[in-house]
Amino acid sequence: MTKTIRTSVCIIGSGPGGLLLSQLLAGQGIETVLIDRQDEAHIEGRIRAGVLEQGTVDALEEAGVAERLHREGLQHDGFELAFDGDRHRIDLQALTGCSVTVYGQTEVTRDLFASRHQQAQQFFFNAQDVRPVSLKSDRPEVHFVCDGRPYIVSCDFVAGCDGFHGVSRQAIPQDVLRTFERVYPFGWLGILVDRPPASHELIYANHARGFALASMRSETRSRYYVQCGVGDTVDDWSDERFWEEFAARLGPDAARGLQTGPSFEKSIAPLRSFVAEPMRYGRLFLAGDAAHIVPPTGAKGLNLAVADVRLLARALSEHYTNHNDHYIETYSETVLRRVWKVERFSWQLSNLMHQFPENTAFEKRMQRAEFDYLCSSEAASRTIAENYVGLPLE
Repeated sequence: MTKTIRTSVCIIGSGPGGLLLSQLLAGQGIETVLIDRQDEAHIEGRIRAGVLEQGTVDALEEAGVAERLHREGLQHDGFELAFDGDRHRIDLQALTGCSVTVYGQTEVTRDLFASRHQQAQQFFFNAQDVRPVSLKSDRPEVHFVCDGRPYIVSCDFVAGCDGFHGVSRQAIPQDVLRTFERVYPFGWLGILVDRPPASHELIYANHARGFALASMRSETRSRYYVQCGVGDTVDDWSDERFWEEFAARLGPDAARGLQTGPSFEKSIAPLRSFVAEPMRYGRLFLAGDAAHIVPPTGAKGLNLAVADVRLLARALSEHYTNHNDHYIETYSETVLRRVWKVERFSWQLSNLMHQFPENTAFEKRMQRAEFDYLCSSEAASRTIAENYVGLPLE
């Protein structure tokens, strides 16, 4: 027998975007139900990036889940770009007055789960056959099966926070939805290692052998990446091969502080830029990876999702608190303006810092000229810094 549940907002996807939206709405007294096709352990265990813009930190503070972040997060006032061993520091604090915080997305997710459970949030994990329906009506529904039992969530609004492969975007008719995509001809091989970081700040490096990134999760755990072939597998990359390539691409100065060791996590991520328009259809709203993907080069994926959620939370709060639907009506247009600016930055930085197989000698010289210009122009460095610390919400 089908069980019907009534709520204000049904959120599909309980990654950090969906969890944060639920947390922010709960602070306004707005009820939600969270549905996910995975279980909680799988969601918490996903390895993702961890450079948080100040706006993201502000959102987590507003949500009341920033205590551990402030205790364990690492504040960074700058980062470095390297090109064939030459290095240029982008001084975020001096150029913008802002900084970023290194705190893993996995930790953000754990903090949000802990708070939602403490507040008795209603979850449905391992949900199957999830279908948002009647999205143009005043009372949309989400149908699904959990533990063999069919459910219907009857709600005022549906928030699609279920990622690139989720069902929410697919619920928008094809004659309404437009998508834009750039698939990059390489991937990132990433490892986690329990060694102190090679540098106290991130280093993005372009080398003739490919891109590399020296990052970290804490003062004792490092996250490192190298550009790899689009057809490569983890089995193609032994730890020994990784360390050899990584050190060469960082350059001798940056690699001097590198401590190698056995990796305990290794994975390959493809790179793509993707945007879906519109981000609202009737009473369905898309947020985060359900609507857009950015290459990880600029550390924008989680930050962009949080910005979406903050604007969506405002729109829903205004609807319930002040009977004001202006922000609902303008949600897609407002969010997409910012999305495309962030896509531009991630695309620009990816083009600068990677080796593209189709690049001629001319394009390679243009990359070097762009790097040299950044080194010599405070205005150019400020542009990079302003985008890196995060653009205004609107």
